[in-house]
Amino acid sequence: MDPVERFAVLVAAPEPALDDGALAIAAGADPALDPAPWLAELDRLADGVTSLDGLVHRLFTEAGFTGNTAEYYDPRNSLLPHVLTRRTGIPITLAVVTIEVGRRAGIELEGVGMPGHFLVRPVGGRQHLDVFAGGRLLDDAACETLFRDVTGAGPDVPFGPQLLARSTTRQILTRMLENLRVIYRHRQRPADLDWVLRMRLALRPGHPDEIALLIDLARVQGDRGRWLDGARMLDRYVAAAAADPASPVTAAEFDRLRTAARALRAHLN
Repeated sequence: MDPVERFAVLVAAPEPALDDGALAIAAGADPALDPAPWLAELDRLADGVTSLDGLVHRLFTEAGFTGNTAEYYDPRNSLLPHVLTRRTGIPITLAVVTIEVGRRAGIELEGVGMPGHFLVRPVGGRQHLDVFAGGRLLDDAACETLFRDVTGAGPDVPFGPQLLARSTTRQILTRMLENLRVIYRHRQRPADLDWVLRMRLALRPGHPDEIALLIDLARVQGDRGRWLDGARMLDRYVAAAAADPASPVTAAEFDRLRTAARALRAHLN
């Protein structure tokens, strides 16, 4: 099965397994990827861990996981097998490692999608872990300081529990894909953008950003010299939505889709 198809099957569940989802994303970059060795590595890292302190020591002292400050936008930082091999990554992938090793050790952790910097905390707890900084413990005041440092937000921007909400597995996978989307676009890698966008659409069909994602994907086809394929993809979507009385697509969105399709066809003239 194609990696995007496998990912779509996996995320059809209401709350897919985080380790499986992260490895399914990585298969987009390496379709031959076998998830078994990487699941076994997570098992190995959890062996003998019995407490949160022990988990932090295992990952950030013994195993040497660290935030990749030198090459933050290296796409390997967003691909779990590379993170496990190189022992470095960005906040969200280091969080995936921490959550999944913790789960195997019987330590319940959850991801926290603070704007600008992903965190981890014990389920039901108040303190947070900055896994990008070696598992440093943060209280609410330290979280606010970090938030303002990384986002540049001034005192006029309120900080509170609404910025420290739990992230679902689907939200974590979405954020991982968005990171890759930005990186591959900056690096002008349309073939990689293609599978990332297809996974994004599989993960959140019917979401308000679906139209923008579809147009982006169609334009990526154009970047690969497949102008007509991109236009036809949008045509098919328009036809299906127009035939569906329950379709949420608005008149303005139909116009956006048709305009994008015409722009793609213009490259054939």
